Amino acid sequence: MDALLASFGLLGPLVIFAVIWALSCLKVINEYERAVVFTLGKVSNTPKGPGLVFIWRPFQKAVIVSLRTTVLEVPSQDIITRDNVSLKVSAVVYSKVLDPKQAIVGVENYYYATSQIAQTTLRSILGEVSLDELLADREKLSMRLREIIDRSTEPWGVEVNSVELKSVDLPEQIQRAMGKQAEAEREKRAKVIAAEGELMASTQLLEAANKISQNPTAIQMRYLQTLTEIAVEKNSTIVFPLPMELMKAFEKFTKE
Repeated sequence: MDALLASFGLLGPLVIFAVIWALSCLKVINEYERAVVFTLGKVSNTPKGPGLVFIWRPFQKAVIVSLRTTVLEVPSQDIITRDNVSLKVSAVVYSKVLDPKQAIVGVENYYYATSQIAQTTLRSILGEVSLDELLADREKLSMRLREIIDRSTEPWGVEVNSVELKSVDLPEQIQRAMGKQAEAEREKRAKVIAAEGELMASTQLLEAANKISQNPTAIQMRYLQTLTEIAVEKNSTIVFPLPMELMKAFEKFTKE
């Protein structure tokens, strides 16, 4: 009996240690995560998870990789465009891990590597376009940036979903020049519209004059209508109506 108790006293700590060790080997992997397992330094072919995963410590090590889309903010980069305009451009990169194993084995820090390749690509691509192209074709440039960055991160198991140009900070001199250009463009459109209005008005007046000249009564009625409109206003204008026959006689006299 004493020997049994003695053996139990020796096994007790071992049992407690085994229970603690087994609990420490259990790991809960969320639905949006995967565990890349290394056994004695050799990576497993298939990542584990989601759910409850058993890791044989200390012979195995698990690296947790998130599969959710991450938002990577590219800080403002100093860009010199093709037409030698210096400006600052910032962007946002949306990416996600497709291959957790390659994201851990293929690159030291895939998040930092994606950030660096996004910054260098942003400077190189935007340096090849002019300022007008940068401001007018931002969607096209975003697509081009996404394709190039995604091609660079594909060996790491990282997919770039989209790249959006966040802001473009222009120098004050360029802003003032663009303001003057926009003002001149508005003035040009205003003058063109006014000229088109004058042309349409002259066409309508010519047509009205041709119709009125065909009938002397119409001319007389238009004359009386004009007098009525003038008399409505409370002003000091003095109107002397003259018969149309007198005007015609004066016209014949001047011709002779």
